[in-house]
Amino acid sequence: MELLFVVLGGAILGLGARYLLPLRHTHGVLLIPSIGAGVAAIVWVALTWLGWAWDGGWIWVVSLVVAGLAAAASAYLIGPKRERADVELFERLSRPGTSAQAGAAKVG
Repeated sequence: MELLFVVLGGAILGLGARYLLPLRHTHGVLLIPSIGAGVAAIVWVALTWLGWAWDGGWIWVVSLVVAGLAAAASAYLIGPKRERADVELFERLSRPGTSAQAGAAKVG
C-alpha cells in the first residue's frame, strides 16, 4: 500500500515539475509525471531491499526527493533538446532540395 502512495507522490511531484518549469510545450503531458512516478517506485523498492523500514520517515523523504529531482532534471534536459531538434528538423524540411543536392555533391 505504501508503494502506491509513494508512486502517487512521485507523479504529483512530476506534475508540479511539468507545470512549474519552462518549455512544457515540448513534451507530452504525462512524460514528466511518469518519470517521477517510476523513479519513486524504483527508489522505494531499492531502499526496502536494502533493509530500510517502510514505516520510517527517511525512506519517504529520500524516495520523494529523488523522484522530484529526477522529474525536474528530465524537464530541464528534455525541453531544450527537443526545441533544438524541432528547429533543426524545421530547417531541414523547409529546404527540401538543399539536402538532396548537398548529398549528390558529396557523392560526385
